[in-house]
Amino acid sequence: MILDRLGIPVWIGLVEFAGALLIAGFAFAAVVRLATGAPIEVARLLVIEGTLAGLNFKLAATLLRTLQIHTWAEIGSFTAVLALRTVIKQVLTWERGKLGAVPDWPAKDAAGRAARRAS
Repeated sequence: MILDRLGIPVWIGLVEFAGALLIAGFAFAAVVRLATGAPIEVARLLVIEGTLAGLNFKLAATLLRTLQIHTWAEIGSFTAVLALRTVIKQVLTWERGKLGAVPDWPAKDAAGRAARRAS
């Protein structure tokens, strides 16, 4: 079969693994930031950003998996996974907005730590 020659299952696994590494890496970075005295909001933003990036990779792997769909049950399963990941991304995007995420949040975090030290 052509899918076996292309190595699609291998690529799916690699893309899924990359997504998992992104999520784990950002979670680790959040723990490190907390350990160095950063506010909890900074750690939450790190986890949210990492999860969103990782979910993008996982979504790409799910889309690659569509090359192997052959039955209605597989189509239904794919649709459920896609819908769940979409809902998770929407919730995380909402949470990021609620936290007031801005592109320069590391700079604001450094300024906040400097202000706390001065007082």
